[in-house]
Amino acid sequence: MSSFTLASDLKLDASKFDPKAIDKATKKNNDALIKVQQSIPKWWEVGAEKFRQMRWNGETPLPKPVVLESGKNIKLPSRESGREIPCRVFQPKDGKPKGVFYHIHGGGWVLQSEHHQDIMLDYLANHTQLAVLSVGYRLAPEHPYPAGNEDCFDVADYLVDNAEKDYGAPLLFMGGDSAGGHLSALTCYHLLNSRPKFAFKGLVLNFGAYDLSGFLPQAWTFDLPLVLDVQIMENYREAYLPGKTQDQRRDMWISPFFADLTKMKLPSALFTCGTLDCLLDDSVLMAAKWQMSGAEGILKVYPGAPHGFVFFPPGDNSPETQKALDDITTYVNERM
Repeated sequence: MSSFTLASDLKLDASKFDPKAIDKATKKNNDALIKVQQSIPKWWEVGAEKFRQMRWNGETPLPKPVVLESGKNIKLPSRESGREIPCRVFQPKDGKPKGVFYHIHGGGWVLQSEHHQDIMLDYLANHTQLAVLSVGYRLAPEHPYPAGNEDCFDVADYLVDNAEKDYGAPLLFMGGDSAGGHLSALTCYHLLNSRPKFAFKGLVLNFGAYDLSGFLPQAWTFDLPLVLDVQIMENYREAYLPGKTQDQRRDMWISPFFADLTKMKLPSALFTCGTLDCLLDDSVLMAAKWQMSGAEGILKVYPGAPHGFVFFPPGDNSPETQKALDDITTYVNERM
């Protein structure tokens, strides 16, 4: 037993970052993902539009997206006259929703859509008793910054003003994954300005990217070809932020890590990330900054989990996925 008495003000469970903490099923799943990734064409080589269609058609080694009949497609108004924003809604099967969860999908600001996370969104709707709405924001490189951001902001404003009318319950939570975690943080900042009387019950930010100026160290030192690496990140960033200098990318509306959080009345936030994710530093440091502002910032780390792991089918092959889904639903239900 240690005789030292001085305790750190910042506490992390170091055992979760130990490679020995990775269970056999997770390691096996990661090895399979690495093999699959080696045979996937690079989206920037075939073109974003073509790759999106290939992915949707199941023409890559990745599984074809599962589209559930329980999802409903709707459109919400844009700030641009004559244009609407596609969205997808899941209602809880057992009765009236207690509130609305606003979801922003990932895909590096370039790929995926509101139709790519049906299984997870349906799971959230039925385990939190919330109506879950996912926004189909405009994608780069066809629509670079700030187009996608503006769509996310417009839907957020609409939900604050109209969720009670449309769903019989208010907007309570927001969350997103990867690029969607990034856009969720920025959308929170936006609502603090546009709807200052509104307050979320909480945010769910899964493996987000919060520093696009030059990326945090884990992105550069992560040397596994596992789902996401710094080369892929650089290509995403160039499509999303063409021609932006490093100084310009430090703008808080591009890199939420650079906002002065002490001047904001932030809501509670749950940050989730696996230890085998090149964006691990983003979640760890953003959660710390969130706490430093005085807001509740909860960090949950999953040994061996790769980028995007919350989308995997929960079960024996990806046990960390179920743990994360349990943590997310616990977080939401406790703060309802």
